[in-house]
Amino acid sequence: MEEGTSKSPRHCCDTQPLPDDDPRWDVHQWDTREDCEVRQILDRVADKWSLLVIALLEQRSMRFTELRRAIDGVSQRMLTVTLRQLERDGLVLRTVHPVVPPRVDYELTPLGATLHETIRALVTWTEAHQSEIAAARAAYDARTQERAGAMGSV
Repeated sequence: MEEGTSKSPRHCCDTQPLPDDDPRWDVHQWDTREDCEVRQILDRVADKWSLLVIALLEQRSMRFTELRRAIDGVSQRMLTVTLRQLERDGLVLRTVHPVVPPRVDYELTPLGATLHETIRALVTWTEAHQSEIAAARAAYDARTQERAGAMGSV
């Protein structure tokens, strides 16, 4: 077996966390292969619908229709898929109540609640730096337009 080749297709990287300032910290710990579990989990929790569901469920348990009304633009199918994936990953608990008509509630699991803390930190960072990002975007767009104009006049 080649050096660096994983014995298991599910284990694609060293998952032992290292401090950011540790010289052994390697950006390649987030493997780009599709079968990498770390990548799959990051893709799932960084999805815009998942982020919104987790943020809403931090406040209280909610029914499907409440979630759908609260999340602007999400389709019924996409919300269903998102909730199933979050439930499969152990982040959301789905409770079916034996009543007529059936009632289903969704809530964060303790694991999902720990993720909300991380999401809140990301939102706080975004709010603190949104004007810098807007300025960078405007500068980029201006440079791109200048280049396009210069190419057109040649």
